[in-house]
Amino acid sequence: MAFGGFDRGSEAKPMAEINMIPLIDVMLVLLVIFIITAPLLTNAVKIDLPKASSNPNVIKRESVQLAIDRQGEAYWNGERVNDARLREYMVAAARLDPQPEIHVHADGGIAYRRVAQIMSFTAKAGLTRIGFVTDPVEP
Repeated sequence: MAFGGFDRGSEAKPMAEINMIPLIDVMLVLLVIFIITAPLLTNAVKIDLPKASSNPNVIKRESVQLAIDRQGEAYWNGERVNDARLREYMVAAARLDPQPEIHVHADGGIAYRRVAQIMSFTAKAGLTRIGFVTDPVEP
């Protein structure tokens, strides 16, 4: 690659090519820097934890059976309750440690609006472990 010639008679023309060698050199240097510094960016602290053998604490959560019949009436563990009493039971259950699991048994013919309303009560009370109970499908 020649930048000029020995001919003094011709005028120097601007070069129309880009010299790629310095760009490739910079790219390779950056690549090496990233390869070296990438393992250092992990924030893991290696420690030796003590070894001990013990049986795990098995905490059995009690469960609450919350049923909703076809008319939209709610039953807390078999006891028919109105919405105000249901909210009181839910707030009391949310304060327990560990929180009980709420098993919702909803009639198949009930409006979704009523189930959503009761689920809203559970969320406002702070209950987090909620499950829906269904019957298995028969072949």
